[in-house]
Amino acid sequence: MPSVEQLLKGSGLPPSESRILIAHALGVGRAALAAHPEREVGQARGAIESLFARRRAGEPVAYLTGEREFYGLAFKVSPAVLIPRPETELLLEFALSHARDGGRALELGTGSGAVAIALALQRPGVSVTACDVSGAALEVARTNAARHRAPVRFVKSDWFSGLAGERFDLILANPPYVASGDPHLDQGDLRFEPRSALDAGPSGLEQIGRIAREARHHLQRR
Repeated sequence: MPSVEQLLKGSGLPPSESRILIAHALGVGRAALAAHPEREVGQARGAIESLFARRRAGEPVAYLTGEREFYGLAFKVSPAVLIPRPETELLLEFALSHARDGGRALELGTGSGAVAIALALQRPGVSVTACDVSGAALEVARTNAARHRAPVRFVKSDWFSGLAGERFDLILANPPYVASGDPHLDQGDLRFEPRSALDAGPSGLEQIGRIAREARHHLQRR
């Protein structure tokens, strides 16, 4: 049976990605792999080589492992949700700097729930609501909230459509902003992510414009 080191050399992938996939298949941490590169992979060889092949075909590592880290927390992800990016932590940092105890915060298009859940955990005095038009995405988000015991209220809603009459002190969104004809939609990891979370319309500004127009009816009056 081949060792971890041998599989790393023959994976055809960056070592960092190979280690993640091997660790996932073996059910061990990456530190354990680094400490024992001579370890034989045994019956996991087939699963590992299958993961390597799928990654070489372009599938995102996060979908292959079913998990992605965001703000120091592990979140379940699936092809039903956009993979949380490190730059999205800037949105969370903005929310943390503006959220006040006793206030209400809303995240639109929550996807995996990463931003809303991290906000609820960091600011327990804030009431957090998160919505998404996708029922499959909300299922993932609810699983993540339960995993981290985060008190987030989830609502199935196409932006504000399911929140009639409700007002919030803070509204967050990381909406689609890629134009429909942008060639990047058919390249790299984006090929596997939900198109509705990326494709905003002909100009790329359609969803941002809609949120901006409707948000004034849901922001708390000062």
